[in-house]
Amino acid sequence: MDTDVQSYARALALRSPDHYRVGPFTVRHNPGWELKFANYAIPDRGAEPTAQDVADLIAAFRERDRLPRLEYLPAWAPAVEPALLAAGFTVENHAPVLACTPDELLTPKPVDGLRVAEPVTDAEFTAAAAVQHTGFGGEGGPDDGEIAWLRGAVAGGGVAALAVLGSEPAGSGGCSVPVDGISELAGLAVAEAFRRRGVGAALSAWLTATAFGRGCHTVWLEPGSPEVERIYAGVGYRRVGEKLNISLEDPEDGPEPAPDRL
Repeated sequence: MDTDVQSYARALALRSPDHYRVGPFTVRHNPGWELKFANYAIPDRGAEPTAQDVADLIAAFRERDRLPRLEYLPAWAPAVEPALLAAGFTVENHAPVLACTPDELLTPKPVDGLRVAEPVTDAEFTAAAAVQHTGFGGEGGPDDGEIAWLRGAVAGGGVAALAVLGSEPAGSGGCSVPVDGISELAGLAVAEAFRRRGVGAALSAWLTATAFGRGCHTVWLEPGSPEVERIYAGVGYRRVGEKLNISLEDPEDGPEPAPDRL
């Protein structure tokens, strides 16, 4: 399963319109969204990069005003991490990879008054992206890239969701464009005023069930913390591997928040 997940991530990176290649790396570049989780490199399977390959990769990120960063499963290319560490990269974390299949999905406790649906109008897509933007620590309105990601997920056969409680946007997220029946649940955020009320569990279950209804046989994700992992476990997700997140921080930059806010 972990190899399937890595193959999926690399295939999706190669399909992204602004991706580029540097040596044995594919870089998923998002010109409209500076968030580090939307811009990262994946090594080729079994890659053995030289010091020059790594230097070229760093330069390519810097030229595009992005943080040099990689996300991949270490077993996919064992020689890459030592080469990155030698160049000054720092391990952010070894994050668990969780996955769920249709027969494993559980129904969480309902949240009174919560309505979850796919955004349709411009206003709904903007509202969904706004929840993500503030949930990830952003200020002001959402970036164009955040809105485009949600629209692209829907257009490509994935899923986007906006959860509303009362009249207020309470949460949002999506399942990315599927590849060979596999999709990634990503960008899940719950507005601060609605956290710890079951919205995250309800939203993740809805997204996962909808992805299965559209033909996916597996949905995977990376939880942002042990607490978040427990929420996903409560709707049927289980560990299938571990992913390395590693970057070369600018000394003047502070850390960014984890990629989900439940």
